[in-house]
Amino acid sequence: MKITKLSIPLLFTVVLAGCITAPAGPAGPQGATGDTGATGNQGNTGNTGNTGNTGRAGSTGATGDTGATGYTGATGDAGATGNTGNTGNTGATGNTGATGNTGNTGNTGAKGNTGAKGSSPSTIVVVPAQ
Repeated sequence: MKITKLSIPLLFTVVLAGCITAPAGPAGPQGATGDTGATGNQGNTGNTGNTGNTGRAGSTGATGDTGATGYTGATGDAGATGNTGNTGNTGATGNTGATGNTGNTGNTGAKGNTGAKGSSPSTIVVVPAQ
């Protein structure tokens, strides 16, 4: 577009005239209403524009540092072990009792007679001593 040297002062005058106001005169008579123009044909609807590109995903923030682990408390000392009590004295051993006397040996009975050969033996009767 070419702008001529004369159009620059004209444009400046129009802009400056919009800033200056003069008192309005009396209203003029109402003009006649003009005819309504014919309705034009409706133009075709334009094509829908292409969908814009999707922006890239933002970066994930850095993971925070893990806090320091607290110290473990000191373990208490073990209590002292108590003393063992004294061992009692052993009681005295009792005396062994006296051995009893051995009884008298009994008398042997008399020897019986042997029976005759070929016959059955006779019965032996043992008579105890008095």
